[in-house]
Amino acid sequence: MKKLFNFAAIALCAFSTLAHAEQLNVMTSGGFTAAYKILGPKFAAATGNTLDTQLGPSMGKAPEAIPNRLARGEHADVVIMVGYALDDLIKQGKVDPASRVELADSRIGLVVREGAPKPDISSVDNLKKTLLDAPSVAYSDSASGVYIEQQVFKKLGIEDQLKPKAKMIAKVPVGSVGATGDYQLGFQQVSELLPVPGVSFVAKIPESVQSVTRFAAGIPVGAQHPEEAKALLAYLAAPAAQPDVQATGLDSVKR
Repeated sequence: MKKLFNFAAIALCAFSTLAHAEQLNVMTSGGFTAAYKILGPKFAAATGNTLDTQLGPSMGKAPEAIPNRLARGEHADVVIMVGYALDDLIKQGKVDPASRVELADSRIGLVVREGAPKPDISSVDNLKKTLLDAPSVAYSDSASGVYIEQQVFKKLGIEDQLKPKAKMIAKVPVGSVGATGDYQLGFQQVSELLPVPGVSFVAKIPESVQSVTRFAAGIPVGAQHPEEAKALLAYLAAPAAQPDVQATGLDSVKR
């Protein structure tokens, strides 16, 4: 009788979990995506909820960009994006300010084609020399690429030299054009470089010219499953999640 009771209790518990399971619609931008792809399935397995995920940049004119998706009326329970872009949505009244959760910091790094010599960029002078010596340079059309184009080249005093050979890459990971050999150097957030096959990670750019991008998440106003969304955000930010976050090239937020 005891074994039968235990089995019944387990079955009832399982049925209860399934009966209350929800599908969460998640919109996430590139920098946190690698960590999300690891942690999302773990959350789903632990809670019974399912995740329907849409990828898109945190800003820009592309129709896939998260602000543009929300402007078209697309539904989301959770948005994961660059912190200041999330703040813009909060100011616009589209995301609940009380739901904002800090997730991770992302730094810019460099890749070269797999098998190619890795340049030394451990100092600002070495980074400058590497950029001047390279026949071609690629960077992303996201926040990190804008920073490279508008700030790093200027800080190094090499804007004019880089203009003819440097290009902003849209819609595809920068690593992909490095893997084909179309560009010798590829700059993007480390978490977006590491998953790309065919390239070798060199290093993060020096801290004195580095730009740290904070990734955060929030719950849109009118989300259909706010409690489950809150649980997902807590899961992604929890101390137990940090080894997975760091394994993707992100830095944990100091709390």
